[in-house]
Amino acid sequence: MQIRKMRPSDENEVLAMMRPFYSSPAVFTNGSETIFRRDFAECISDSPFLEGFILEDGSIILGYAMLAHSFSTEFGKPCVWIEDIYLKPEARGKGYAPKFLSFVRDTYPDAVLRLEVEAENTRAVSAYRKSGFGTLPYLEMLNQ
Repeated sequence: MQIRKMRPSDENEVLAMMRPFYSSPAVFTNGSETIFRRDFAECISDSPFLEGFILEDGSIILGYAMLAHSFSTEFGKPCVWIEDIYLKPEARGKGYAPKFLSFVRDTYPDAVLRLEVEAENTRAVSAYRKSGFGTLPYLEMLNQ
């Protein structure tokens, strides 16, 4: 598997993967075409806040991921939020997610890595635990 930054030519493929991801039980909100397009545009810009990656095998796109950057005052160091990680159904269960998580860890060795996962998504929870993630006892709150 290769990991590369998103390119403008990836837009249709990424949007096609975002739609099922955001309509699945893996996320709380369903998103919208406007949000998907805005997210993609941010990923391919020179934004310091969001970057997008394509996971591929040769010319076959296996999935995508988006990372958001911030600073954690709780941990006193940069924070990388793994906002989206999506693998096409045929690419799941083949070890690609742990490889991507290792890539993030290696790319940002001084950052705390965080992600959100629905508790019911036991397969993802298991994969994240195997990659060294633990749970925090926080109640997440939102104000839009």
